[in-house]
Amino acid sequence: MSISDTDTRATPPRPEGARARPPRPSTRPNGQWKIDGTTPLNGNEEWKQVDNGLSVRERIEQTYSKGGFASIDPTDLHGRFRVWGLYTQRKPGIDGGRTATLEPHELEDEYFMLRVRIDGGQLTTEQLRVVAGISTEFGRDTADLTDRQNIQLHWIRVEDIPEIWRRLEAVGLQTTEACGDVPRVILGSPVAGIAADELIDPTAQIDEITSTFIGDESLANLPRKFKSAITGHPSQDVVHEINDVAFVAVDHPELGVGYDLWVGGGLSTTPALAERLGVFVSPERVAEAWHGVAQIFRDYGYRRLRNKARLKFLLAEWGPVKFRQVLQDEYLGYALPDGPAAPKPKTHGDHVGVHKQKDGRFYIGATPIVGRISGPSLAKLADLIEAHGSTRLRTTPHQKVVILDIPEDRVESLVAGLDELGLQARPSLIRRGTIACTGIEFCKLAIVETKAYATAAVLDLEKRLEKFDLPHPIALHVNGCPNSCARIQTADIGLKGQLVTIDGEQVPGYQVHLGGGLASADRDEAGLGRTVRGLKVAADGIADYTERVVKRFLAERDVAADETFAEWAHRADEEALQ
Repeated sequence: MSISDTDTRATPPRPEGARARPPRPSTRPNGQWKIDGTTPLNGNEEWKQVDNGLSVRERIEQTYSKGGFASIDPTDLHGRFRVWGLYTQRKPGIDGGRTATLEPHELEDEYFMLRVRIDGGQLTTEQLRVVAGISTEFGRDTADLTDRQNIQLHWIRVEDIPEIWRRLEAVGLQTTEACGDVPRVILGSPVAGIAADELIDPTAQIDEITSTFIGDESLANLPRKFKSAITGHPSQDVVHEINDVAFVAVDHPELGVGYDLWVGGGLSTTPALAERLGVFVSPERVAEAWHGVAQIFRDYGYRRLRNKARLKFLLAEWGPVKFRQVLQDEYLGYALPDGPAAPKPKTHGDHVGVHKQKDGRFYIGATPIVGRISGPSLAKLADLIEAHGSTRLRTTPHQKVVILDIPEDRVESLVAGLDELGLQARPSLIRRGTIACTGIEFCKLAIVETKAYATAAVLDLEKRLEKFDLPHPIALHVNGCPNSCARIQTADIGLKGQLVTIDGEQVPGYQVHLGGGLASADRDEAGLGRTVRGLKVAADGIADYTERVVKRFLAERDVAADETFAEWAHRADEEALQ
């Protein structure tokens, strides 16, 4: 079996806000380069040292695109292609019960998922139209907005990849290091530079990091993926607590506006929330600090066991005090000043709805159902935006899209046009809060379908709950396997795909996580959801379960205290959550 990008082994439920467990003491080296040396300790590390993947582009263009799928070297196919945003997709017709038993060549089709990297989520209509054209011409109209601000296409043939790259790069887009053991896309505030209540525009910091370090050979062989986020908006809209490194805008009483530095977040099967280092990073030093954290991961991260090769495990061993000291002493060469924490957000960070910009124009956040949209719809979206006097839009970490720069007298016309495209600017609170990963339709790791079941549930729940007054969006996150690409542990209702036994029959379904959440106007601090022993939901039973538990919440919540679903879910007894 190839080394998968995520770890699928189950682990016991973790308490709210828990830190990742450090590896148990071992007489064997952990593969930490600065401690154990750089000798590879497994096959994955061996091929990365031989060729980390950046050079595979030339082979794709000169050899594989001409020789076809059968000509691709297996190590390139299952390893190095990722560095350029490419994974083989799942062969149709393979049920979830066989996911863990088949070899990669048995699971995979001769087509690829292609991830278009969109740092900060910033797009122009010209770029959107190019992506739409690629989707239509090469990807069977597929397009998914991800919760990492990327756009994913499917059904891509290796023969077409050079032409796709040419078109993307002609308009300033790329797939470089969109996947793999590298610095992946940098999440950025979708309202950077335009929000009236923004503390600082992080675009310059994002641009400096991407232009300097993406494609840098010295960072192209990390222990595993490295996720980053930067926001200057007080809603803290980049899910910073679950990134390896994140910068959150803060107003220092003496030093002015800069950033609070967080490290070591990540979910998957061993979820952990990032921790503050307690430092203040001025805007001009963000790229240096980011680079320092990335180098710590490269030099000290665990490489022997892939399921421990994330920064959260190193932070769990070191703690934030030692991490800060190593960062300052070994990588920056100077001490960072102490800094305050950012205050609790007062507004939602998904930016759905109509909002006034600081220049008097408006931005409109719109919701597709679970991030799914077609290539032709993307092209129509580009036309619609331009017809309303704008050329700019943003993707978000919540599978949403934000349209910028709309004159006040064109807002309602745009909202109506978006609705015709299935992009609602005034969605139900169920539609607004639901996201889903790729699922078994395309993903080789998935056990259960996600987007189709989640879509059906949203449409059903909108009817069932229409007469009920929900106090806030219900975050319903649907994932096809244990790896939490859809952030199940940080949702009000998180559904983890697995085979479940219901009425004595094994069927596709989900384990339920309840009461998780990240920084928001609805909760005081981030926390991980709880699980209830034996609580499982059939894949086609999402709407039934969600209706039942939401109605119980509405009946029992403390209205006077404005109790949220997450707060109620953590205090409710298990019977109430069934």
